[in-house]
Amino acid sequence: MATIGTNAIADLFFQINWNSGDARHTDAYAGRMVNFWRDLMPRRLQTKLLHKRPGDRLELGFTPGELFTNGTAQDLRKLTRRQFLPSAIDPPNLRPRIGRFYPKGVLTDVAGVFTANREPFRVVEMGNGHLTVDMGHPLAGKELSLSVTVGAVRYKKEERGGALQEWITTITQGVGMQARWHDQPTDYFSDTPFLRYDETPDAIFYKKPRMVQHLDDTALDIVRQLYGRLIGRDMHVLDLMSSAHSHIPSNEPLKQVTGVGLNELELQKNHALTDYRVQDLNDDPVLPFPDNLYDAIVCTVSVEYLTDPVAAFAEVARVLRPGGYFIVTFSNRWFPPKVVKIWTELHEFERMGLVLEYFRNTRLFTNLQTYSVRGLVRPRHDKYFGQLPFADPVYAVWGSKR
Repeated sequence: MATIGTNAIADLFFQINWNSGDARHTDAYAGRMVNFWRDLMPRRLQTKLLHKRPGDRLELGFTPGELFTNGTAQDLRKLTRRQFLPSAIDPPNLRPRIGRFYPKGVLTDVAGVFTANREPFRVVEMGNGHLTVDMGHPLAGKELSLSVTVGAVRYKKEERGGALQEWITTITQGVGMQARWHDQPTDYFSDTPFLRYDETPDAIFYKKPRMVQHLDDTALDIVRQLYGRLIGRDMHVLDLMSSAHSHIPSNEPLKQVTGVGLNELELQKNHALTDYRVQDLNDDPVLPFPDNLYDAIVCTVSVEYLTDPVAAFAEVARVLRPGGYFIVTFSNRWFPPKVVKIWTELHEFERMGLVLEYFRNTRLFTNLQTYSVRGLVRPRHDKYFGQLPFADPVYAVWGSKR
């Protein structure tokens, strides 16, 4: 069996674990074709990986700032409001909001920043015509645990050069943007965030059944694995905003799986359901169930369509038993006419932060967690194989009822 050496190429599954205030976070990245002669990673990590075999796993802790060049302190800068110029990258109505991230290209007259720069910075204070922004990585001040699981290992016959990969930059891109700034609520709720391009009743838009698979098989398998970790035998489960598929693992028998969705034919085709209700949560968020009925509630690739999400999350808490989980999963695909405006304005990792605020604003959930997976291989049979290099990313947020 091949072992990792300086002439090896290996597949590595990276997983970063960290905490922020009231939430725990795990962010995973599947690194393929890691070249131990050419690619860059922390020396301590590379040394620990030497001589490891497929299936081996290691875990390393990193002190705040150890992985990032700007150390433990944030890179804070005070700017004038006039230096925030969104028209430079063509969203002219964009306004700075506390806690939100924006591409550095919207800034003018800042040393080292150019219009084409899409690296994120964060607005942390506003007032008197000035902005205070953090230009550093959002994980820079966090204590981190990094685990690495070794996949396939093979040896190179020769080295012909090629692109150099800096793996810490790759696996931490976006990570940390789901957390609040110093536990201060992020302003996601200004500027009519829940307007949609198509404001006709949802029942009309969804009248025609869509017997489609919304994510590729690899991503859906990640969703099923996550649900399987939190849903157990003989539970009563509610599939909120359900469709023709529930993606709940079938290996554990459940007492009840209720679907609530907009299209009756889709719900009838969903063989995982024991019963269903047709209901538009944007028209009426009140669920037709008694208090404390369900052990777990899932919402798969649909939270981005809720126009009053806090009311819907409060209803979820009402029908959920104390200690039961509400699990929300999504990716980076949606129906453009019906997605809410704020969703389209956020970085993918910020969307987890938005959903965390939905949970927090009800004051009814605890044990908040987020999970992300990126970099997995898209299945060969998928219609987008060859066009998109990776499987659809999976993002998840969950909490338990107080």
